[in-house]
Amino acid sequence: MRANHEKRLQRKDAKETTIELQDSSLGPEQLGTVISRFGQHADVETENGELVRCNIRRNIQSLVTGDKVIMRQASETTATIAGVVEAVHPRHSSLSRPDLYDGIKIIAANIDQILIVSSVVPSFTTQIIDRYLVAAEDTGIAPVIILNKIDLLSDEEAPAVEAALERYQAIGYQVYRVSSKSGEGVEAIKTLLKDKVSVFVGQSGVGKSSLINALLPEAELITGDVSETSGLGQHTTTTAKLLHFPSGGDLVDSPGVREFALWHLPAERVGWCFVEFRDYLGTCKFRDCKHKNDPGCAITQAFEEGKIAQDRYQNYHRIIDSLDEQRHARHFKNDND
Repeated sequence: MRANHEKRLQRKDAKETTIELQDSSLGPEQLGTVISRFGQHADVETENGELVRCNIRRNIQSLVTGDKVIMRQASETTATIAGVVEAVHPRHSSLSRPDLYDGIKIIAANIDQILIVSSVVPSFTTQIIDRYLVAAEDTGIAPVIILNKIDLLSDEEAPAVEAALERYQAIGYQVYRVSSKSGEGVEAIKTLLKDKVSVFVGQSGVGKSSLINALLPEAELITGDVSETSGLGQHTTTTAKLLHFPSGGDLVDSPGVREFALWHLPAERVGWCFVEFRDYLGTCKFRDCKHKNDPGCAITQAFEEGKIAQDRYQNYHRIIDSLDEQRHARHFKNDND
């Protein structure tokens, strides 16, 4: 199915590739932002807000949603291709994810923050939050924790959930409590998003879509099969898009950034991604310490002294234990393709 889908995209791109723009028909260089990328083409937003579908120069090896580019727009054209991307500015961040087929794949650029959405329904769990935090820390992009559906938080559950959120705040993470249904906390999220490029991640059922719709009511219109701005068809299931919040800031929306696997990370990197571990890493008695029952383990000692929370310590080991299983599943899948 994947191969057939790619062939269809290639046939569509091949038709558009036949539309060549001569240098003599192109205007002066100007700055732009990649709103979406597919095949050999990209939709680029100019500084005056115009959306232009562009060819990409062959010497550009990597171009993704969020990239800042130098582009030239055709002075006169009646075709769907109306410009050319000439060059890409250096990125201040890259959002990537491991792909079962292609290894590590960059899917968006120049992201300022990753918003990790959790909720009290179907159930609140720090295991999932910690997996996302590891993925975020690995990218070097600032993570923010959002607890959604607080209107459904019962009096019995509230103390444990609040204690968990306070533990995250104690180690330096921003935490927001919201309800996309009642609107509580939504204004604070709007302020958080202003003047930044953000990504929302979280498991199905935590209310990411509802929260995005509360922040960006026209999101469904913009991400439909046909762009209302350009009138051009989009590869909606595979392409990341950059959307603008009315109150300021941008959202990168893509199926590829909603969930992250961690099988590509070595155990040492996972440990570093637990921020409260960093003061102790490298101080264990043995260099190959597993931070479990090893004698002279600084991490275990810090946990026993109450300097590392129990759920964080346990979640670290759950992630480590899962890495070999995920790598095995990847190799098994590749061997059978």
